[in-house]
Order: sequence, then structure tokens, then C-alpha cells
Amino acid sequence: MESNDNSKIGSSSSSTEDPNPCPICLAPVVQVSYLDKCFHKFCYNCIVRWTKVVASKQSSLLSSVKCPLCKTENFSIIHGWDGSNFQRHYISQVFGDNFFFSKVHRYRLQCYYTEPGIVSDIFNVLRYWKSRKYLQSNQWLQSWLRREIQALMQEEDVEVVVHHILGVVDSFLKRNDQHRQRETPETKQEEFKALITDAARPFLMARTERFVNEMQLFLASGLNIEAYDAVYMQRLGWNTPQVSHESAEMESSVQTPVVPYLHIFDEDSDEID
Repeated sequence: MESNDNSKIGSSSSSTEDPNPCPICLAPVVQVSYLDKCFHKFCYNCIVRWTKVVASKQSSLLSSVKCPLCKTENFSIIHGWDGSNFQRHYISQVFGDNFFFSKVHRYRLQCYYTEPGIVSDIFNVLRYWKSRKYLQSNQWLQSWLRREIQALMQEEDVEVVVHHILGVVDSFLKRNDQHRQRETPETKQEEFKALITDAARPFLMARTERFVNEMQLFLASGLNIEAYDAVYMQRLGWNTPQVSHESAEMESSVQTPVVPYLHIFDEDSDEID
């Protein structure tokens, strides 16, 4: 790369000096990276995931991708700038990667862009806490958590995160001493929300609060995953994905995912069928 490009990189390489967050995750930029032509700045993981979204829409290997902000055609991602050297990840490398995202993952990710409380009048969360139903184990929670976290992180292997959150839930349920027995349902609910929020935030960042609310709605519903999805999608007016939860987890990359936190989409962005 020519020296004038190097000067561009050095002038804005520190995310701590730049008040603008990553346009994709809306959080402070982590592992600063740039597209090579327009020099828009993103978190490295965020822009790589974006290119995977584009890759899933293509039937052939491409060598470039449009910037999600300005639509300029770019051929590589520049990252790892240390003041004198940098690394370059060519788009063709990213397009060659496999992407596991299923139709059900895509549906759940789009749910996080709807108004909160879509089904709160159907599934009463406060009643769930007042009736102490939270003391009953939920056999579908682990599978639901795996799907939600995969959708939000757009990563296939999320077992560490799932088991971390399940461990927090288990610890909360076991702490049932005399002091906690005198707590109001509202206090217990707030404690639960705070614990899950702290556990999930390092992984889900800007979507953590919505994730915690969605988790409570699922628990309060008392339904299995397929029945919960059917009620949710009926309320939204969407068609239920014609796949079971188990088959969705095994589905290959023929479906089109949506990038997680980006608020700027292409004009031809896919809609739920």
C-alpha cells in the first residue's frame, strides 16, 4: 500500500481518540479496521461478519464488497495497524468461509429490531415471578439460549456463553436463604435481570437489555420453542419458519442472515417471508 494510505490509517487508528462508535455494533471500536477504498472504520469482527452476510447472498466467489455505509466497492479489510505495519484481509478470503446461519436464526435476529414488548400482554412476566414459577426448571431454556446467542453474535460455537448464563441462572435459583424468601417478586425479578445482564453484556453488548427481556418472556410463556415462535410470529404478522428447531440448527448456509446491530441496510435488504 502506498505511503499516503499509511498516513490515513495512522491519523485515525486509535479508537480511544475517536468519539464515533462502530457503525455496526454501536459500541466503541474494538480491533480497529478499515475498508481499503473508502476508509470507513469498524470493529474487525463486525466488518468480517458483514462480509459474511454479503457472501451468503452470492452464488459465486467475489473479490469485493460494498461498504455498508457509503456503498463504495472495497477489496480488502485493513487491520492490526501498529504505527508502521498493518495486516490485510482480502474479501475473497472472507467469501470463502462457510456460514451456518439458518432461517430461524434470521427470524430471531429480526425480532430484536421490532418494538419491545410485542408479546408482553400474552406472556405476563410479573405473574411468572409472583407465582414462583421461576423455581421450576425449563427443559427448553438451554436450546433457546443457544439459538438466541448464535443469532445475536452470528457465531456457531457459543457453548461457553450458553453455559456461563445457565450457571448464573442455576446460582440464582440455589440462593434461596431466609432473607431472599422475604424479598418481593419485583425485587427477585430485578436481581435476576441484573445478574443475567452482567453475564451477557461482554458478549451481546448493545443488545443485552433486549436479550434479558426476551429471555424473561420465553420463561414466562411456559411454551416449547416451536409454540413460542408461532405465537410471536402470529403477533408480528410474519409466517412461521417451516423448519423445526432441531433441523434449523443443522441447516446449511443457504439462508440469508442479517448483520446484528447495523441500522443502515442496503435498499434490497431481505425481508421476512
